[in-house]
Amino acid sequence: MKRKRIALYIVAILYSFITLGPFLWSIYTSLKPTDEVFHFWTPLSKLSFKSYSDILTNFPFARWLFNSLAVAVIVTIGNLIVNTLAGYAFARIKFPLRGILFYVFLAIMMIPGQVLLVPIYMLLANLGWINTYQGLTIPFLMSPFMIFLARQFFLGIPKELEEAAQIDGLGKWGIFYKIFLPLSRPLLATQVIFTFQGNWNSFLWPVLLTTGEDMYTLPVGLNSFYGQYDAYWNSVLAGVILLTLPMIIIFIIFQKQFVRGISTSGIK
Repeated sequence: MKRKRIALYIVAILYSFITLGPFLWSIYTSLKPTDEVFHFWTPLSKLSFKSYSDILTNFPFARWLFNSLAVAVIVTIGNLIVNTLAGYAFARIKFPLRGILFYVFLAIMMIPGQVLLVPIYMLLANLGWINTYQGLTIPFLMSPFMIFLARQFFLGIPKELEEAAQIDGLGKWGIFYKIFLPLSRPLLATQVIFTFQGNWNSFLWPVLLTTGEDMYTLPVGLNSFYGQYDAYWNSVLAGVILLTLPMIIIFIIFQKQFVRGISTSGIK
C-alpha cells in the first residue's frame, strides 16, 4: 500500500508540474524585455514589470477591464436567477407541457453554437444592440446546461422537506426561498464559476458584437497586441496573466462549494 501511495504522489506531483509549467513559463516570459522573448534563458537582472506598466499606460486597459467585469457579473447574476428558478420549476412544480419543454431544453444543448451565430447576430443587429452592453449580456442570461444541472440537484432533495414546509403553511415561493435556496449553495457556486469563467474568457461573441475600442472586453482588447507581421508576446502574456488572476481568486473562494456541487449534482 505504501508503494502504491508513493507512486500516486509521484504521478500527482509530475502532473502538477506539467499543468503549472506553461503558466509559470508565461509569467517568466511576460517579465522579459521584447528582444529576449525567444531566448530560453534570460538573466534575472533583465526581468522587469515593464510589459505590465506598458499595458496599463498605453492601452485603455481599465476600460476593457470594466467591460469584462460588467458583462461577466451581469450575465452571472442573470444566470443564477433564471437557471435556478427554471431548474426548481422543472423539478418541483407540475405545469402543462413540463416534460416537453424540458426535452426542448435538452435538444437546445445539442445544437452546435456555430449554427446560431448568424440568426442571433441578425436579431441583435435589427434591435440595434451591436456594440452595446445589451447585446453582450441579454442573449446570454440563461444556460440550458445549467438549468439541467439545477433540475437534477433539486430532484435530489428529499420530498419530506417540502411536505413538512407545506404543512407549516409555506407556498411554492416560501419553500424555494426558505428550504431549497439555502440547500443549493453548492449549485450556486458551480454556476458562478462556470458562468463567470465562460463570459470572462469569451472571445467569439464580443469580437462579433463590438465595433469600437471603448466596448472591447479584455480578450478582444488583448487581440490588438498582435500586429500584421509580429506580436509583442511579452505584452500579450502579461495581459493573459492579468486576465487569469480574477478567475484564480474566484475559484479559490468557491472551490469547496464547486467540488461539492459537481459531485452531488452528478450523483443525484
